[in-house]
Amino acid sequence: MKPRQLGRMQLKIMQILWEKGRATAREITDALGESESVAHSTVQTLLRGLEDKQAAGHQTEGRTFVFFPLVQEENYRSSATRDLLHRVFGGDVGELVTHLLENERISSQELSQIRRLIDRQGKTP
Repeated sequence: MKPRQLGRMQLKIMQILWEKGRATAREITDALGESESVAHSTVQTLLRGLEDKQAAGHQTEGRTFVFFPLVQEENYRSSATRDLLHRVFGGDVGELVTHLLENERISSQELSQIRRLIDRQGKTP
């Protein structure tokens, strides 16, 4: 999948679509209203932008558009992570991991999970 640059609010909308599977613009506005103050017309504009980027599509049910994701969440995460890795860290995974470990709060549970992944990766030929 080609990386799609999504703005903060576009990503929030996509997260709602990934969670719900399908939603109307009004349902998305209501879901965003729990954490963001955003006008319904703004949500409609953002949805048009997501369609232009081929990240979301819609079906017409009566007079209502029902939106759905065209991109799977895991595919987007992989693409966005690769884009970040190359744009910001020059493709150096070690630099990215070092930055995260030195600059982010990481719980002991998360560290244990990271250690298990590193151990498993080290055993792979």
